[in-house]
Amino acid sequence: MREDLRELWRFRELLWAMVERELRIRYKNSFLGFFWSLLNPLLTVSVMWLVFRVFLHNATPNFTPYVLSAYLPFLFINLAVMDSAQSVITSLPVVKKVYFPREILPLASVLANFFHFLLAMGVFFAFLFTVWATTGFHDSPFTWRIGFLPVLLVVTFALTAGLSLMISALNVFYEDVKYVVGVLLYLTFFLTPIMYFSENVYYSLKEKGLVQLYYLYHLNPIATLATAYKKALVPPGQVDAGGGIGLIPAFPMHWGLFAVATVVSFGVLIAGYALFNRLKWRFVERP
Repeated sequence: MREDLRELWRFRELLWAMVERELRIRYKNSFLGFFWSLLNPLLTVSVMWLVFRVFLHNATPNFTPYVLSAYLPFLFINLAVMDSAQSVITSLPVVKKVYFPREILPLASVLANFFHFLLAMGVFFAFLFTVWATTGFHDSPFTWRIGFLPVLLVVTFALTAGLSLMISALNVFYEDVKYVVGVLLYLTFFLTPIMYFSENVYYSLKEKGLVQLYYLYHLNPIATLATAYKKALVPPGQVDAGGGIGLIPAFPMHWGLFAVATVVSFGVLIAGYALFNRLKWRFVERP
């Protein structure tokens, strides 16, 4: 694997060129260009706000920042994995004729989406500042917890890159993989605390005497990362636990669960890269 990483570094200029190409192609002939990347999450979160705050009377203060802070990283994972799933198979004619590290193809998709994710986070902070300014600069939403964001970005990138390498390699030989992954990501959205809170999961399971499943639920690293983004980017306050419990103080960051998610994420990265390197020499056999 060390030699593969050295080879990847030697071709780093090609990687950046492909990232730039992906960024240009995505919004070619589009009037709004990059802003489509922002309209999607903003419209989605607006609908979530309407459903949960207005229709379902969720009383959580800062509900929109909570949802947006978890939805943006999930959207990055979703788009990066689905884009990279097709990256190798659509470039097979080039792969069969020209030598270059094949992992550049899925990694270029991940990096292009990561660039959009970073820009979207900038818009998120502008949103926080706007809310703060329009409420008279009381209770700043910017706390020391935001300093934890670089760690979250690194772990999120590692998990996404590992999944992308794994899925893009398997999709060359089994094209059902991209459909299965699409369905799993769709279901993961509902099984991840984006529209609701991990506190809802805890009290719901506790009511049924199944509180131990709370920790099993967070073995999904995406669920733990979504919760971590909420706790790092939105000042701690009260959340609506549902079920008639009402507003309760938000749980503090569970460092044990985050450590597990970090280990799982880097484990997925190592396993994904190893699987990709094992299969990449067979790509040329694909008819």
